[in-house]
Amino acid sequence: MLILVDTGPLIAYLDRSDSEHAFVRQRWDMPGRFVTTGAVLTEAMHFLGPLRGGPKRLLEFLRAANLQVLDVFSPGMLNRAAALMEQYADIPMDFADATLVAAAEKLQIAAIVTLDERGFRVFRYSRGKSFRLLLQDG
Repeated sequence: MLILVDTGPLIAYLDRSDSEHAFVRQRWDMPGRFVTTGAVLTEAMHFLGPLRGGPKRLLEFLRAANLQVLDVFSPGMLNRAAALMEQYADIPMDFADATLVAAAEKLQIAAIVTLDERGFRVFRYSRGKSFRLLLQDG
């Protein structure tokens, strides 16, 4: 099973001071192949930058988890992400979230590891399909 990974759980998993650290650590052990996007990694690097060894720990985690990074910077994917951000402007949807929804459409992935319940309970991919939030719903 392919599983999308959002920014929040990456940060919480690696940063012991994060309020969601224990929650994510307890629930992360799940079977499957993990997929994320370049936008998510950019966001995670930004937030982990101030943490001592944060970016290095993120890269080590990516290798250990064999996390696949999907290129979402092609014109087609960028256009789709922009359209999704406009569609969900009232939620709101940021660029990293939009790339995850576009990735879900491209790869037909429903399962996601995210802390953004507000967004991913509302966001839909591939004609109305809802996401399965693995941390919250198992």
